[in-house]
Amino acid sequence: MATLKDRLHADMIASMKAKQADTTKVLRAVLAAITTEEVSGTEAHELTDAQEQAIVTKQVRQRRDSAEAYAAGGRQDLADIELAEADILQVYLPAQLTDEELAAMVETEIAAAGEVTMKQMGQLIKAVNAKAQGRAEGGRIAAAVKARLQRS
Repeated sequence: MATLKDRLHADMIASMKAKQADTTKVLRAVLAAITTEEVSGTEAHELTDAQEQAIVTKQVRQRRDSAEAYAAGGRQDLADIELAEADILQVYLPAQLTDEELAAMVETEIAAAGEVTMKQMGQLIKAVNAKAQGRAEGGRIAAAVKARLQRS
């Protein structure tokens, strides 16, 4: 099975051939981020699929945050561009968990941990985040855990 980087590269070439400048620009940027991470540090190394996925997730989050900032600043045209770029990258990430699936995952972790308090919220968020494996944003997970702990 091809790695995420290989898939991104192949799709970038296809978008170049199809003269899709916006898609090409976004894919080129994410590939540059992956390459930068590979050569950072003292020694060049290959990234795992999970590390590559984390980079794509970070790129999507950055674009959504930028879109929010642009919209708040009254620049909806720039916000729309950022959201379109985020949508292009979203295709390369696993399907997001529904709210019900996330709530069930939180319940499972609470049941496994036994009696938990708000002081243990960080540990619970970390455990749910590990199980979600990139299928839910950290903010959503934190909100779901906090809401559940406040009910008990």
